[in-house]
Amino acid sequence: MQKAEKGQGPELSGVGLHIGIVQARFNADITDALADACKEALLDLGVQEENITLVQVPGALEVPMGLMALAERDEFDALVALGCIIRGETYHFELVANESGAGVTRVGLDYGIPIANAILTTEDLSQAIARQTEKGRDAAYVAVEMAQLLTDLAPSE
Repeated sequence: MQKAEKGQGPELSGVGLHIGIVQARFNADITDALADACKEALLDLGVQEENITLVQVPGALEVPMGLMALAERDEFDALVALGCIIRGETYHFELVANESGAGVTRVGLDYGIPIANAILTTEDLSQAIARQTEKGRDAAYVAVEMAQLLTDLAPSE
């Protein structure tokens, strides 16, 4: 929900974190804006530019495979999924939205890495445009918060 009450989270610091971003190129104007907002927020949170890796894939269905490839490198504290699926006249929207979402979740659980899912699913282009900046920034905040949480909850050695 746009402008939703998100509650008060912890103080966030991205210092020392490595964040991977997988961006779908389909609906590139929207996904480029998502990526720009996400990277800007990560930098604002203290993530160093050289610690942000951005890879692009053709569309939302390919995002989970890109996430998996980054997760297998075992060098990221969190990942971000960026894409934009706009409803059309066929069932394709539901297929792409459901399968990409399930794939993102599966990669996160299989690899034990937090993934901020900012694959927009909207009825039309105007809804996507209205959400692109806020959701890109939100994804950065979620990635950093979840990376911090997993570090805090890690078993003591």
